[in-house]
Amino acid sequence: MKVQIMKIGIGFGKLILAFIILTYTLSCTNNTIYNQYQPIENSEWHKDSIINFKINSTDTISKNNMYVTLRNNKDYEFSNLFLIVGIKFPNNYQIVDTLEYEMTTPEGRFLGNGMTDVKENKLEYKTNVTFSLMGDYDISVQQAMRRTRDIDGLKTLNGITDVGLQIEKLN
Repeated sequence: MKVQIMKIGIGFGKLILAFIILTYTLSCTNNTIYNQYQPIENSEWHKDSIINFKINSTDTISKNNMYVTLRNNKDYEFSNLFLIVGIKFPNNYQIVDTLEYEMTTPEGRFLGNGMTDVKENKLEYKTNVTFSLMGDYDISVQQAMRRTRDIDGLKTLNGITDVGLQIEKLN
């Protein structure tokens, strides 16, 4: 009789473990429909280097949130980041935004996720976006940093290792 009880206990334990794994897997699913990074060579982002992403949209109804994602290392020397982000629609209509993001706390600690010297940031770009036209959308990202009181922008921005774009469908 003791052997049968043990077998039942082991079977029940496996069932509980399977339930926990299933619950964890389902809770980790998200609505990411696009997530792409492009590396910055030698972590030196040249002012004329434009990072491009192409999204082909067939869903003209759903609302989405768009994020610029990037990774920076300890060589990034600023507390903020200026970006020029553009969208070219399938009908050639274009919009361009100049954006500023905080990159550090007031104490100078880098924001973002990561346990090493590299931090990953998810920067909100546009919310409740509908890709109302079917076809290719071209998204471009360019750094627009300059030092205080300098007219010209930085030739190269050090410390950015990767630039990405993430799109999440809203429920």
